[in-house]
Amino acid sequence: MLRRRESAVEVAELADDGTTSALTGIPADALPALVAAREAAPAAVRWVWDDTTRWYPALLAAGVRVERCTDLRLTHAVLRRSPFADQALLAGADTAGWDALQPVAAADPALFPPADPADLLDPAAEHRRQQAALAASPRGDGLALLLAAESSGALVAAEMTHTGLPWRADVHERLLTGLLGPRPAAGGRPAVLERLLGEIRAALGAPGLNPDSPAELLRALQQAGLPVADTRSWTLEQLDHPGVPPLLEYKKLMRLLTANGWSWLEAWVRDGRFRSSFLPGGVVTGRWASNGGGALSVPTLIRPAAVADDGWRFVVADVAQLEPRVLAGMSGDTAMAEAARASDLYEGMVAGGAVATRAEAKLGILGAMYGGTRGESGRMMPRLTRRYPRAIGLVEEAARAGERGEVVHTLLGRGSPTPTGSWAERAVDLGEPAEQAGTREDRDRARRAWGRFTRNFVVQGTGAEWALCWMADLRNRLWRLGGDGPLGRRPHLAFFLHDEVVVHAPEALADDVVAAVRASASTAGRLLFGAFPVDFPLDVAVVRSWADAG
Repeated sequence: MLRRRESAVEVAELADDGTTSALTGIPADALPALVAAREAAPAAVRWVWDDTTRWYPALLAAGVRVERCTDLRLTHAVLRRSPFADQALLAGADTAGWDALQPVAAADPALFPPADPADLLDPAAEHRRQQAALAASPRGDGLALLLAAESSGALVAAEMTHTGLPWRADVHERLLTGLLGPRPAAGGRPAVLERLLGEIRAALGAPGLNPDSPAELLRALQQAGLPVADTRSWTLEQLDHPGVPPLLEYKKLMRLLTANGWSWLEAWVRDGRFRSSFLPGGVVTGRWASNGGGALSVPTLIRPAAVADDGWRFVVADVAQLEPRVLAGMSGDTAMAEAARASDLYEGMVAGGAVATRAEAKLGILGAMYGGTRGESGRMMPRLTRRYPRAIGLVEEAARAGERGEVVHTLLGRGSPTPTGSWAERAVDLGEPAEQAGTREDRDRARRAWGRFTRNFVVQGTGAEWALCWMADLRNRLWRLGGDGPLGRRPHLAFFLHDEVVVHAPEALADDVVAAVRASASTAGRLLFGAFPVDFPLDVAVVRSWADAG
């Protein structure tokens, strides 16, 4: 276990029962050598620390890689919301401090940020509390796997920020110039946007229109006789008017300029690398978030700028229809698992006779998982329920539990947030006076909306657990492929987008990396679903540019 003490570091050995022994104090600058020596020793070691973002960047900067850790901040957050953890066992004098602890922003690696609230916390006591909660949990094995995977995800995130995604600034600039025109002076619009703006103003008869103002644009559209209530692109696409095509093109290119234009390039690409800061567990379902740079929404328009180093390749892999496959596995629905044996699960559903077309299959399953159980997707539900009773029953029960204000959970035990609001505080009173009917209807809408959230939570959250296990296993397989060099000179995870990974690897090892990616997907399936026969087929491409992966 590691703990900061003024300008030094305390290192303590942890016994199986969580007690500490062999407490040693060392200067902060001696820590990388100590960690490197212990990592090289034959006996496996797991580092326990308050928060990976506070320790690992400095170790990586010193050339030291850690194989395993326990990130107490992340594991605390999981246990505090899990319905399978006794909250009384997690209570301590500094519990509120652990509840409030936030990751530190990716900046120059430093072991001792000033006035760090983590320094007021006792990691040894927190670790003992967490181990006690796991030991007493009726779902301790699943929770233990989740906590290990969550902590491994923290290591992956720090490593991806450290190594970065190879990014060619010259290619990015050429893309921007080709799409937008030369870079304008500060505060000005690029030439292509100015041309489109002129076309929009002329077509709508609004010479002073600023299309970047939604209110002003909506007013101009309505004054031009167009029946619109908003300015969303989907709404505009339904209109037949000469101003709509240039407006849609303007909106697309303005999004590119704002999110990934020249300013983005200067802020986020350094030394030939795009270095975003990933936040494991940043979403309540367990999905990742990112802190700046828009890492989880890199548009296809600029992906040609992601180019592997000379002599290296990207191995890009994504799993087909992850969440429906997860639903089949967690529900134990053998009929849906049979459909999942096809590389395209939706085609497998058609072949199994559930629905007539792939479009119906996709619409129906997405409706079941996301709450679109009316209209066309609702029309599919009776057939899907008959064919896949356990899968559909699982999400329906999650929805009903959410509507009752209950907490639902993922396969491994991550709990959903507790709902708030008057609807969650009391049941609907059907005998309310008529003047309170509107209030009752509002509560009903809120209840149904929360049910749609919990319906998806159980599936999306379990999908996030599968992805964590996939990356955790793949990370270590990649390390073993690459000889004796540092992290950046071995095959390594360079990027992650929910169900897609990008590995940067020497060209000579690309085939080995492909095999490792597939083997890790199989391992993740076994870890979560045991021998249940649900497949997770991957689309894998070995490419020089990320854009070539399709």
